[in-house]
Amino acid sequence: MNDPGNSGDPSRQTQDEQRSRGLLMGTQHPLRHLRRFWGRLPTQPRCKLCTRPFGGVGGAVMRGIGLGPWPMNPKYCSGCFRDISKNRSGAEIECSLLFADVRESTPLAETLGPAEFRALMDRFFQTASHVLIERDAIVDKFVGDEVFGIFVPALAGELHAQRAIEAGRRLLTMTGNHTPDPWLPVGGGVNTGVAYVGTVGEGDMVEMTALGDPVNVAARLASAAGAGELLVTSSAVAAAHLSDEGLEHRSLALKGKSEPTEVVVLGPS
Repeated sequence: MNDPGNSGDPSRQTQDEQRSRGLLMGTQHPLRHLRRFWGRLPTQPRCKLCTRPFGGVGGAVMRGIGLGPWPMNPKYCSGCFRDISKNRSGAEIECSLLFADVRESTPLAETLGPAEFRALMDRFFQTASHVLIERDAIVDKFVGDEVFGIFVPALAGELHAQRAIEAGRRLLTMTGNHTPDPWLPVGGGVNTGVAYVGTVGEGDMVEMTALGDPVNVAARLASAAGAGELLVTSSAVAAAHLSDEGLEHRSLALKGKSEPTEVVVLGPS
């Protein structure tokens, strides 16, 4: 799939897509030959992908030249993903998507004052960011009362679906949904499939995200989940090598889907 925002030379588009796919899949890294060099610098922490230093003098130098921690996951450096951003490219890859949605946020906002509701949502977004980053997700965005995480093979490994499920269940626990009285009622959805991961937009309005039917399904699962529920598609269950024996199964009629979507229901962990 060519970059949606790039109308230049088709051969250049193909090259950019191949580089993006290699980076996102973890099969190619533009600084692979420098990993040993960066690794010799006795400084922690460092980028998990290329080993560039984040701390000490080396880290200060990296930040000064725009190679500090990546905003979408500070466990990695901006340089690792500069190629995708610079060329406004991406690729279709198998990945796992996690959406987590606050339940009954509208009546909750009516009950609380604006400042109190904002503080509660800030706490949710901070908690969600911690959970996603610790499990090597790309923290895509916060939209209203929802958080979206992308798990690609280069960061989360071959078992990216397992990492997405772990993150979803952990987020339920961290928001108190393992108790009868959570501090914030949250439901989530996880799906695995082939999606476009890369940059979208024009001019200065360019961001890295994931697009495609697997993304839409994950988002709709989060909307359909009850408080304390994580709805996981059969494709994500299979990719995570998760046994669904003894788990609750549901067949959901999701908007825009011609066939029912089969899911299993998981709870907090």
